[in-house]
Amino acid sequence: MSFVVHIVDDEAPVRKSLAFMLASAGYAVRAFGSAADFLSQADDTQGGCLITDLRMPGMNGVELLQALRKADAMLPAIVITGHGDVPMAVEAMKAGALDFIEKPFEEEVLLQALERAARQLANRKISEDHAPTVRARVETLTDRERQVLSGVVAGLPNKSIAYDLQISPRTVEVYRSNVMMKMQAKSLPELVRMTLHVDLGGANKN
Repeated sequence: MSFVVHIVDDEAPVRKSLAFMLASAGYAVRAFGSAADFLSQADDTQGGCLITDLRMPGMNGVELLQALRKADAMLPAIVITGHGDVPMAVEAMKAGALDFIEKPFEEEVLLQALERAARQLANRKISEDHAPTVRARVETLTDRERQVLSGVVAGLPNKSIAYDLQISPRTVEVYRSNVMMKMQAKSLPELVRMTLHVDLGGANKN
């Protein structure tokens, strides 16, 4: 591979497992035990990709991405999150992350995310390029579907969306399924990624 994968995770077993997995897949790997350790060498990371855990002592994953962006040292980043951390993962994507992956995950899911990172690095295609297509898909949504979409990409669970919209959680599930189909999104991270640069406002409250 033509770029280095930088792993940032405070848990040594996780770092070693990820490093072994990616090295076996042919990637060059560097591992760091904290965001601060990685930032101390951030000037030497261009042309690479970052995989970082979200919840770490000291500086967390979101703060790491914000620091990279402030230093103009952003690189394609994938964040790894626990099941209950979707709102935080959405914040990470707003801070510049390319993707997020929920634990536990299959090896192939991470490798596919790295392939997307490699493509981004190779052609520097920014997500705004796809905004017209995404906006056109958003326009096919009903008002209620758009309200559900806003809740989903904000990281809200179905029960919270249902409470806010005064509908049942089961009805939210139906709307959510329709949204995924109309937006042509295969996963929640893809849906979030698609909508980051698109205004989801304009839905009525009825």
